[in-house]
Amino acid sequence: MLEKVVKNLENQIQLKDFKLNSLLEITNAINTNQNVESLTRLFEFIVREQLGYDKFVLFNRQEEWNCLTRIGYKGKVTGIDIQQELGRFKEITVIESSHSDLLNEFDVIVPVFHKERPLAYLLVKGVEYDGKHLNTALNYMSFIQTLTNIIVVAIENKRMAKINVHQERYKKDLEVASVMQKLLFPSDLPTNKRMDISAKYKPRHEVGGDYYDFFPLGDDEYIICIADVSGKGVSAAMLMANFQATLRTLFQYQRFEMKALMEELNTKVMNSAKGEKFITFFLAHYDATTRKLSYVNAGHNHPFITNGKTFEDLDQGCIGLGMLDELPFINIGEKELSPNTTIVLYTDGVVELENEEEEFFGTERLVKLVHSYYPLNMDDMNSLIFSKLDEWKGPLELVDDTAIFSCRFF
Repeated sequence: MLEKVVKNLENQIQLKDFKLNSLLEITNAINTNQNVESLTRLFEFIVREQLGYDKFVLFNRQEEWNCLTRIGYKGKVTGIDIQQELGRFKEITVIESSHSDLLNEFDVIVPVFHKERPLAYLLVKGVEYDGKHLNTALNYMSFIQTLTNIIVVAIENKRMAKINVHQERYKKDLEVASVMQKLLFPSDLPTNKRMDISAKYKPRHEVGGDYYDFFPLGDDEYIICIADVSGKGVSAAMLMANFQATLRTLFQYQRFEMKALMEELNTKVMNSAKGEKFITFFLAHYDATTRKLSYVNAGHNHPFITNGKTFEDLDQGCIGLGMLDELPFINIGEKELSPNTTIVLYTDGVVELENEEEEFFGTERLVKLVHSYYPLNMDDMNSLIFSKLDEWKGPLELVDDTAIFSCRFF
């Protein structure tokens, strides 16, 4: 009797030593930042060589379920609906019989959960069961469950760390892109005896898809424009940056002719976006000597001209750039501006801004605000309009880039 007690104590001590040594090995591997392959091989060694189970499969969940390792099992491990096959198991379970071909290959299923979320399922063969009680080998299953938990959590932490590195790199790239994009906007808009020009812009994210510009052609002629790219994110911002650079290059090296310019820009956008995105664009040419304004509106929100009392939309033009390989029509609008006329250009983030009642801000409110603040200079007027937009949206976030480009010609 005494010998049996001593033998049991020795077995318990050996089991505790084994568990402690195994956990130390795993912990050391994690602390020394071993890769996923090394952690997996260590797990395989403990389960197969030290515990003696020569047939097991470990499924773990990352972005989706996959087989982390399999030993001694030749069956299919891909294309299995893990949630359907194994999702019902919440604790260590002996598999007596099953309609599942996968489960019939194994004796025990060991689930691993974290906050009620399944992280892994280990299927093990070689645990003897006589229908009444499990042999001593099943006592190892709770330890294997702990071991599996440590391994899959370590692998998940590595995956999340890699995601965080990518996100940090992406954030840095966005910061650089944001700085570069700001450099493409005009830094010094003129305010003089001929004109008062000002713009205000709020991107939804670090980089945006709205664009405005002003550049002189000699002493008496000027170009004003505004654009908005379809879609959001970095790809939209990059397309717009390319568009900005193209437009400036064309004005620098080509004689200005509006119809030919729009056709060239359409080709450039189509080649860059491959038909996946398009750009709405408004371009105007103003001759200060004749006071003649020529313009093309390529599918953009209609800018308007006003004298502070009445207004008129600038709606002549063509379809958006990059919608079709060739522009089917290009209508050039012309206006003669009387002294003290204001042109207001804006993107859809202004008029489509919603309040908590899901009501759009709308063009009519924008026109009323312009008329209300008409005596102010353009910079002050734009600032007051943006304050009204902030009041309108209340606690809601911006859902789109927002730009206003106001030009008064004296």
